Amino acid sequence: MSNINMSKEHIENARMLIRQFHNILPVKVGSIASKLGVKVKISTLPTGISGEIKKEDNTYIIKVNRHDVKERQRFTIAHEIGHFILHKEMIGDGIVDDALYRSKLSDRLEAEANKFAAEILMPWDLIKSKIEEFRDLKNEELYEALSKEFEVSTTAIKIRLGKL
Repeated sequence: MSNINMSKEHIENARMLIRQFHNILPVKVGSIASKLGVKVKISTLPTGISGEIKKEDNTYIIKVNRHDVKERQRFTIAHEIGHFILHKEMIGDGIVDDALYRSKLSDRLEAEANKFAAEILMPWDLIKSKIEEFRDLKNEELYEALSKEFEVSTTAIKIRLGKL
């Protein structure tokens, strides 16, 4: 089997594992990391740095900036899980993401990690279900209600819904 097929298999296996956590909101992103064998540490990071993933002693560790709000921390963890699953071979000495989720990696790879993070935290089937549940809410009220349910920012919800 080629490396590309193994990589696709690896990604699909990770997605299947993640789907196991899509039955309760908010999605337990820390538990997903743990199940993947990745440790999460809430840390003091330099201003403007939201998170990083590094390999230390054969263990991958995600560090999340303790000064960021909870919703931001959750997205950062999911984003770094995205790097772990999609770009593991590129982590090397570590990937450090700033507040706009930019790193030394290309914009394309950062966008892939962001999209994967959105899939982890805001799965479409749960979004559709919640939109139906909140059918009386419109626009900002709907985005606020969804952001509370999913414990993500309203900006993350709007991006996921294609409103930004």
